[in-house]
Amino acid sequence: MNSSGATKPLISISIPVYNEEGNVSRLYERITTVADSIADRYDTEFVFTDNRSTDNTWRLIKTLAEKDVRIRAFRFSRNFGFQKSILTNYLQTRGVAVMQLDADMQDPPELLLEFLKKWEDGYKVVYGVRKTRPESWAMRQFRRAGYWSIDRLAGYHVPENVGDFRLIDRDVIEAIGKIHDQAPYLRGTIAALGFSQIGIEYDRDARQAGRSKFTLQSLLGLGLDGILSTSTVPLRLATYVGLVTIILTFTGSIYYIFLKFMKPDLPIGVASTNILILFSLGMNSLFLGLIGEYVIRMHNNIRGGDVAVIDDAIDHVGSAQRVRGAV
Repeated sequence: MNSSGATKPLISISIPVYNEEGNVSRLYERITTVADSIADRYDTEFVFTDNRSTDNTWRLIKTLAEKDVRIRAFRFSRNFGFQKSILTNYLQTRGVAVMQLDADMQDPPELLLEFLKKWEDGYKVVYGVRKTRPESWAMRQFRRAGYWSIDRLAGYHVPENVGDFRLIDRDVIEAIGKIHDQAPYLRGTIAALGFSQIGIEYDRDARQAGRSKFTLQSLLGLGLDGILSTSTVPLRLATYVGLVTIILTFTGSIYYIFLKFMKPDLPIGVASTNILILFSLGMNSLFLGLIGEYVIRMHNNIRGGDVAVIDDAIDHVGSAQRVRGAV
């Protein structure tokens, strides 16, 4: 309530966590400073989703919540993955706008104030663009190739060097909640929804404590989800490659028939036959695998169920909701 008795708009700060005991307290101090700086205009809530941490992260959050009623936190029954943790967090928030950041503080919480200004100017989505980041040259090139692939295969623009550090309007949250996907890729989903969007460049910091949870395998999995969630091009590519292979095979058959008439003593092409067989088997396996990936996602979405199961909650307002197969 402000001095006139009117209720101020609520801004949610969304924080998915997993084994971040070394960062939680310091992060809380920084987001509290951010919240205090806008307290004259907005109320705030801090929403944590704990992806079943195995360290003291949940205990630390509970301790902080005992002192600060702005904290709402939800602990999963198991590790459901980073994207599902963000999604669940989004759908538990109550604010007119939601500002999301990671607990490792590589993305500076203070930049959320700039995001908020852009939102006040009318943008529905404001995202951070990583101008620099502390990682090896090889990893940067790997990420660049991934961003390029997803952007080219999607039927819409997916910004490069953009993670999950963003502010989104309540309208975007409600639109996300209507989409059912058991393998969410939120960067692509938010880009696909449209709305007015803008990026703000920043230099990404090094992790403050702990170690990154993203292995090469995790990044590959996220990239695959990004491609399959945003594009049907791989399926159409399978059709096109199949047609081209048939045409080339038919052309090659005519060529060998003609060559056999011209040179009756031509040796039987064992090598070329084996190569063609292996090539065909390889192409069939590749595209059956691609089709299988889509079928898996269709199966999971049809089966439905909760995207994440909440096992424990700290919720002073008592508004925790189940998150069914929504993005």
